[in-house]
Amino acid sequence: VQLVESGGGMVQPGGSLKLSCAASGFTFSNYDMTWVRQAPGKGPEWVSSIASGGRNTYYRDSVKGRFTISRDNAKNTLYLQMNSLKSEDTALYYCARGWYTDYPRPLSDYSYRGRGIQVTVSS
Repeated sequence: VQLVESGGGMVQPGGSLKLSCAASGFTFSNYDMTWVRQAPGKGPEWVSSIASGGRNTYYRDSVKGRFTISRDNAKNTLYLQMNSLKSEDTALYYCARGWYTDYPRPLSDYSYRGRGIQVTVSS
């Protein structure tokens, strides 16, 4: 299983970024997928999950209406479109295989995850 995130960077408050996660080593279309983030000095925070077929999505309250999770099963790629970014969105973002909920858990619980990509929101 390999998951590789891309698309991070630095953006001003109110800006947008689109993260991608390229998946390989497993049948991507068979699995639900998740984005999780970890801010400096804080524990991991579940962000959003999407069902294998892409129809069902779930977001933490603080990103609802600003972030959109999506996937392209033909390209084995997961996405996270992030709009109206805030300083509190600054974190290392990981994609992970599986469906998770907003329950505090260590990063190790996300058994299959990428190495992460930095998103910094700052003026």
